[in-house]
Amino acid sequence: MKNRFLLLVNKLWQKQRLFIQKLKNSLDYFKPIVLDRQHRRMSFLALAIAGVIISTVTAMSVTALSVTSNPLPNISYKTSWIGNTFGGGSKWVQNQISVMYVASDGTVYTNSVWDEAGREAGIYKDGDAIAKASNLHGWGRTGGEAVTANSKYIYIAMTQGAIDRMILQDYPPSQTNWYCVRRYNLSGEPAPFAGGRGYDKSMLIVSTSSQVTGLANVGSELYVSDSGTNRIRVYHSETLAQLRSWQVDRPKQIAVDPQSNLWIIQEKDASNPPKILHYSKTGTLLSQKITDVVEPTAIAIDNQGRLLVAENGPRQQVLIYDISATPKLIGTFGTPGGIYAGTRGEVGELKLNGLTGVGTDKAGNIYVSNDGFGGSGTDLRKFSPIGKMQWQLLGLQFVDNADADPGTDGLDVFTKHEHFMMDYSKSNGQEWTYKGYTVDKFRYPDDPRLHNQNHSAASVFVRRIKDRRFLYLTGMFANQLTVYRFDGEIAVPSAIFARAHSTWPTNQPGKGSWLWHDKNGDGSIQSNEYESLGAEDDGIWGWEVDSNGDVWQASESGAIGHYPVQGLDSYGTPIYNAATSEKIQIPAPFKSLARIKYFPETDTMYLTGYTNERPHIGKEWGSVGTEILRYDNWSKSRNIRWRLALPYQPSDNPDPSAKSFIVIKAIDIAGDRIFATSLLQAEVYVYDTATGNAIAQLKPGIEVASESGWVDIPYGLRAYQRSNGEYLVFVEEDAKAKVIMYRLEKPMLH
Repeated sequence: MKNRFLLLVNKLWQKQRLFIQKLKNSLDYFKPIVLDRQHRRMSFLALAIAGVIISTVTAMSVTALSVTSNPLPNISYKTSWIGNTFGGGSKWVQNQISVMYVASDGTVYTNSVWDEAGREAGIYKDGDAIAKASNLHGWGRTGGEAVTANSKYIYIAMTQGAIDRMILQDYPPSQTNWYCVRRYNLSGEPAPFAGGRGYDKSMLIVSTSSQVTGLANVGSELYVSDSGTNRIRVYHSETLAQLRSWQVDRPKQIAVDPQSNLWIIQEKDASNPPKILHYSKTGTLLSQKITDVVEPTAIAIDNQGRLLVAENGPRQQVLIYDISATPKLIGTFGTPGGIYAGTRGEVGELKLNGLTGVGTDKAGNIYVSNDGFGGSGTDLRKFSPIGKMQWQLLGLQFVDNADADPGTDGLDVFTKHEHFMMDYSKSNGQEWTYKGYTVDKFRYPDDPRLHNQNHSAASVFVRRIKDRRFLYLTGMFANQLTVYRFDGEIAVPSAIFARAHSTWPTNQPGKGSWLWHDKNGDGSIQSNEYESLGAEDDGIWGWEVDSNGDVWQASESGAIGHYPVQGLDSYGTPIYNAATSEKIQIPAPFKSLARIKYFPETDTMYLTGYTNERPHIGKEWGSVGTEILRYDNWSKSRNIRWRLALPYQPSDNPDPSAKSFIVIKAIDIAGDRIFATSLLQAEVYVYDTATGNAIAQLKPGIEVASESGWVDIPYGLRAYQRSNGEYLVFVEEDAKAKVIMYRLEKPMLH
């Protein structure tokens, strides 16, 4: 949980200036402005205006050196999506559920530290996203790790941060966070109370040192885990006046049994395993306790008075305890081993995967929230009492994109963690089926996706070498390129290209760029498996894996690196080494390079970056650049076929609503088309590979509420042309936990 919390908070600190307002009836979620994304110095908007944070796609005019100003023709395409049950607008499944509470009528209340579009705390029922806790996003506010409810209120753990240089009523002082319980009505609107704190008097400040880590309500009493002071605090649920408290070391989630006694998860530390302790409601430690759990993440009492424990260790099950006397394990729910049972990674109704919440309703139906591992997304399921799945809600993608498998004509699509099977005959948003989860936490703990610092795994390349499928992954900051081979549904880490030293892996060389190759095929990183690649180069933003499996690098310093694949080793891992690599100097007319795309079949190279005529003048980073050039006969004469000026309108203070900021963040080439997408507006510019001429612009359609979040990863666009001529264009949609998929139904004419 701590790793996931740090990951999501880090995401908040890494946002550039952006605040897109859209008037609604009440103050809604607000997105913070980050003054310096690379150094993570955060400030917030200075004016309190009613608004909603959404990333709204706006039409923009664009001119390029080789493009005429004639109107672009209308083309046939439609907008679809992958990875979320809902298309957007007011309905989406949040990108994480840290914890949930299930009411007796089956309403599910959730909480998480961060949801990009503002559903940190969601409300779900009958397989639908019915509401969210409002005003919990931006203005220094985030969600948290605990939630509960009664017949009148929802109680949500949250953080209210300081807002420097602002004169506002009742915000924390500079460099201070309030770790609060915030009260809402059952519709998701704040419910103020006498003595409440914050701008709307709905916050109960519990601590200024640490998160609230557990909540439970019974009768008129609200129980709160204050992890910062190692105490359980009890408040009156209506007045929120404190009634009493007592000490519990490392308290987490709380459940209240039919005798009004408390069961409390005690988090493990360096010398003590986790436990589930039993207390009276007045704070007396009772003799019963549960110690045979590996990683308990949530607890609940079912309609029979039994204790349900979400066990997130290797069992990946819900454990069922009779607690009428000495606790006794009397049953389990879910397939033993969860997602790793049977065919490891293959999705199944009863195969649970990264449990974060459990609960039941008055009818005995069982609800389980799953988040996978290493920054995966939401999988919320309801089961009947006999274990039949009733519904499933998915919000699987966050800082993520998709790519099609060329070996199956795009019928298999992969994101950084998931495998989808596609049926292109189905309607928009229905083409995909969640087939597999490719991360194996327990067998391959060295998988870089489990150490996803700064979103080091975000963009996927699917390639075939000798008709074997491989994944290549790079991240938001393009620090590394990781190579994965497949063992069934599981992607096994097999090689890593690192452009510079970083904090992980801990046994990497002390300096310089390096290559790791899994020499013994165990998927673990040993110190004797590294090879030096020379000096560090933090300017490498361009990574490419061509159709042969060769790896290419493009650097801001101008150099091109080429690592030809040397076949596969006995374990099926692609072989790369420094001895067979080459360095190619920057070709004219580039001053620095940003992206690279090579087609060995035609010896055609596409390079993007900055030139003397169109230099880098803004403060944006990791973008495609200002120009793209096509070189024919690359390996021989490097003839420039055309030179295209990309849309580029940087600004120190971008204002998307005024269309004053256009920067191309990601680009890909498929068939005879170039696809390029902008950072903030996420619209796709389409060009002809033969001439460089502009053909069309693709904008999110009504199928996704005509909206998109940012494209803020360097490879936030992937393109593929199927054998029937249809183009698939996958675009990162950073707001509402999905990937946008444009389908160009017919080949576009020159």
